[in-house]
Amino acid sequence: MKTIAHREQASSTIQVDNERVRVTEYTFESGAETTFHRHEWDYVVVPQTDGELLLVDGNGNETRASLTSGISYYRKAGVEHNVINAGDQPLTFIEIEMKAHSIE
Repeated sequence: MKTIAHREQASSTIQVDNERVRVTEYTFESGAETTFHRHEWDYVVVPQTDGELLLVDGNGNETRASLTSGISYYRKAGVEHNVINAGDQPLTFIEIEMKAHSIE
């Protein structure tokens, strides 16, 4: 695995945060990262731009994923990774975390 001393941080803006959901917009310059984190809740990612991600798990395993604007994907809680913009253009996605699991 290639070691990079310092990466720019992705910027995040929380758009909605209540007892049921958190909606966050992430913007990454080329090479920017989220840093390593664990997802507490199931989530959906809605890409706003096309792009290429490098995902690095806790063991250093690397996976690449292509994002297509408007094509969403879902992941279960418990995912642990660092997300890096592996493309040469800025990229943006909306992350929707689902806190609530039952209808009241």
